[in-house]
Amino acid sequence: MKDVVETSSEVRVNDFVIKIGNVNGTGSASANGLLTKAIFRMGVPVVGKNLFPSNIQGLPTWYEIRVTKDSYFARSGDADLVVAMNAETYKQDLAEVSPGGFLLYDSTWPRPDLHAREDITAIGVPLARMCNEQFDNARTRVLMKNMAYVGAVAGLTGIDVEVIRSMVTEMFGTKEHLIDANMKAIGLGLDYVREHHPDPLPLRVEPMNDTAGHIMIDGNTAAALGCVYAGATFGAWYPITPSTSLMDGFKSFCEKFRTDPDTGEKKFCIIQAEDELASIGMAIGAGWNGARAFTPTSGPGISLMSEFIGFAYYGEVPVVLFDVQRAGPSTGLPTRTQQCDLTTAAYASHGDTKHILVFPANPKECFEMAVQAFDLAERFQTPVFFMTDLDIGMNDWMIPELTWDEAYQPDRGKVLGKDELEAIEKFYRYEDRDGDAIPYRTIPGVHPKGAYFTRGSGHNWKGGYTEDSDEYKVVLDRLTQKWKNAAAAVPAPVVIRCGKPARRAIVSVGGCDGAVREAIDQLSAEGVDLDYLRVRGFPFCQEVDDFIAGYDEVFVVEQNRDAQLRTLLINETAADKTRLIPVLDYAGMAANPKFIVEGVTAHLETVGDAA
Repeated sequence: MKDVVETSSEVRVNDFVIKIGNVNGTGSASANGLLTKAIFRMGVPVVGKNLFPSNIQGLPTWYEIRVTKDSYFARSGDADLVVAMNAETYKQDLAEVSPGGFLLYDSTWPRPDLHAREDITAIGVPLARMCNEQFDNARTRVLMKNMAYVGAVAGLTGIDVEVIRSMVTEMFGTKEHLIDANMKAIGLGLDYVREHHPDPLPLRVEPMNDTAGHIMIDGNTAAALGCVYAGATFGAWYPITPSTSLMDGFKSFCEKFRTDPDTGEKKFCIIQAEDELASIGMAIGAGWNGARAFTPTSGPGISLMSEFIGFAYYGEVPVVLFDVQRAGPSTGLPTRTQQCDLTTAAYASHGDTKHILVFPANPKECFEMAVQAFDLAERFQTPVFFMTDLDIGMNDWMIPELTWDEAYQPDRGKVLGKDELEAIEKFYRYEDRDGDAIPYRTIPGVHPKGAYFTRGSGHNWKGGYTEDSDEYKVVLDRLTQKWKNAAAAVPAPVVIRCGKPARRAIVSVGGCDGAVREAIDQLSAEGVDLDYLRVRGFPFCQEVDDFIAGYDEVFVVEQNRDAQLRTLLINETAADKTRLIPVLDYAGMAANPKFIVEGVTAHLETVGDAA
């Protein structure tokens, strides 16, 4: 392993990956975020992916920063510069450096020769020694060591230190001693590499102007803001990774925007329930009372909420469930991402149930679709599942600045007011008066005529209890038709044509989007032309059927073992299952284009149709 910086003849500008290996609980998140956002402020597109353990402190954690002039926001699967800060994972970190890449390590302690690699360059910086010499407190030394590698990385790759300085100043405000300490640590790393490794790496960050009009935000925060803009006033939840920060965000926004500045009165209600069953029960109760209500959770929570979900479906009560998916089954991998709740959510609860699902692909859509989810729930008087995942929800994404239509009016659906109730002879809760399978509902306390009994047991169109088979089927058949009608109301799919006659296409969903787009570009360069449809709502609209019917084969790309999107397409469209080719990744990592390219290429080789 070479221990000097060798300048490659090929300089890669704004197109490489930094991977940082550290120990959870050591404060590395702040340092990693500082690097990512400094690159963003230099006008360079960037995305950060956090891989963290399910304990509070002590286990390995990694953070990937992709510098991407071409605005590819999936994981690339490469690691051009690895910063190895964790002795326990040094061997793994060394192995993951891409050939020709660079390893930055803490040379305070020597590394065994058995870890040597001849195809990479090692850069030793005595981070711990320098911090131990300059800082007295043990905890401060740990924290400042992270800031020291920020300086070292900045010096080696050309990240503007003045941009970093301005961000540190913003971070600590008037706390001059913290600003001074952090900049001192950054200076230690920066000065060391400038003195001992004066030749810059062939991995360069140079200013661009491609981030103007963009922000960096995670999906949970964006969804929380969408809830506020949608008019949600009630949230109940039981903490569970990776959805807890969604409710944290909602609380923060409500305290800012839903608190009377004169009286301090809070115009919202947030309850941390004793468990997931209680949280969904509270949210259903609030929805029944006329509030826009929701609960954020993940797969295990959906499993526990199942009976209540069926009650809301059959009783026709609007409620929104935010499912920030993680790797299952059971407790599974709580801090890894997957799309493994698709079929669970689509048919949640026992008996014949079918639900409305929306699938955002990035934080921008998290904001926008949160509003749509509440509109759909009230319009169709039913639970709506907002299907995101850990990668979208907890990682920082670069997206266009969020915009808002000031003319927006919430779609409250068919709600009878006092005057309308006065004018009718009798109100029947489940009567299909308009022939669109959606009955009228009332808000408690508006008028005595609007009173009705909400039950999960058998009921007829009048809302009365029944065990009559025909009356039972009338209600169940109407619920089926109502669900089918929702296909025209859910977010429309996104279709991207390659511009050439294509015999094959890709259908995917949610967080796979960035990886799919990049894979399509890579395959196109190899002569494989593919069209692409991204599903954004369920039930599927006719456009999904028509798209699939137009190709000899369709690759269904998703992040779960059992091809759940493919299963839904087989169940709910006319697609021939033999023409739906699964391309699956369920390792728990954010999607990268490699598994898609490999899956498509392997299939084409199998059928003798490789480019």
